Amino acid sequence: MAFGDYQFEIYLQGLAGVLPTFPMTYTELEAKAAAALSPSVWSYVAGGAGDERTQRINVTAFDGWGLIPRMFVGAAERDLSIDLFGMRLPSPIFMAPIGVIGICAQDGHGDLASARAAAATGVPMMVSTLTADPLEDVAAEFGGTPGLFQLYTPKDRELAASLVQRAESAGYKAIVVTLDTWVPGWRPRDLSTSNFPQLRGHCLSNYFSDPVFRASLAQAPEENPQAAILSWIQTFGNPLTWDDLPWLRSLTDLPLIVKGICHPDDVRRARDGGVDGIYCSTHGGRQANGGLPALDCLPDVVAAADGMPVLFDSGIRTGADIIKALALGATAVGIGRPYAYGLALGGTAGIVHVLRSLLAEADLIMAVDGYPSRLDLTPEALRRVS
Repeated sequence: MAFGDYQFEIYLQGLAGVLPTFPMTYTELEAKAAAALSPSVWSYVAGGAGDERTQRINVTAFDGWGLIPRMFVGAAERDLSIDLFGMRLPSPIFMAPIGVIGICAQDGHGDLASARAAAATGVPMMVSTLTADPLEDVAAEFGGTPGLFQLYTPKDRELAASLVQRAESAGYKAIVVTLDTWVPGWRPRDLSTSNFPQLRGHCLSNYFSDPVFRASLAQAPEENPQAAILSWIQTFGNPLTWDDLPWLRSLTDLPLIVKGICHPDDVRRARDGGVDGIYCSTHGGRQANGGLPALDCLPDVVAAADGMPVLFDSGIRTGADIIKALALGATAVGIGRPYAYGLALGGTAGIVHVLRSLLAEADLIMAVDGYPSRLDLTPEALRRVS
């Protein structure tokens, strides 16, 4: 079944008087999620750094590109599948890591709900270090869909090694090291509510369940959660340098991806240091204001990667955005806030709807504009919009 056939399911249900349960546009999805989430969680998920200009231009950057229609192609069947680190994936998207996805769910177990959506759709989930449920429990819900583990590298190297080893044992297929979040960015929305979820004990299950972390405490987290939170504060946030890359590489034989790379010189140096993939991202504009949109960095990152896989996120809101990122060279495209908002509205079913809708739109654009294969989406298919 083609991804675009999701529209026919919706139309056929309409003949029986059944209308879609969840919104069909990002604007409506965002508005309903704002009403469904608590003000503190909403500000944390929706907010960005500074006056949020970089967050906004991450979204509007896609408006600067247009896909050129090609006719007499007969794209009756489309192939959006990709090869990534030896895995054949049915689509080119993944769920990007969201450190508070656990508390975006009404039941407080959003990581598990997201993993179940991965199982239902075949869309891989990149699981954050900051989860409401331990990484092993999340992995148990993946079904046959691969999962990837995102590491916020702690200062304690033994703890870092333990987290990576646990991810390996749980069956994760790659380790993704985030480089741009060793300290929180300046986020006025969160500051105005004095809210940082982890300081309140949220989404720290991977630490509180870790044998190395627990051994460092005088009392178990269950007995003295405040002391455990204080210990977490002291170890979270390792300002990594290039000197740390050999150590990171030594932690695992799994594919190693570095997240937050936007400069071609950094791409080349990371490649020479033995990484297996580059993740071009500006954290959606959440961490630093005043920068370039990630999409503008993508072509140079892809060129410098020289054939190495390049994952991408920041600003993806529609199927058209996915198509444009792929055409500019992304191997796989990360979905962030849209799936968080789907989760807030309907748990696993809400996420499944969001992912299927994004893939349906991308698939139908390829059908209408004459691009039968992911491989047909090249930079030559795009033009700058004046």
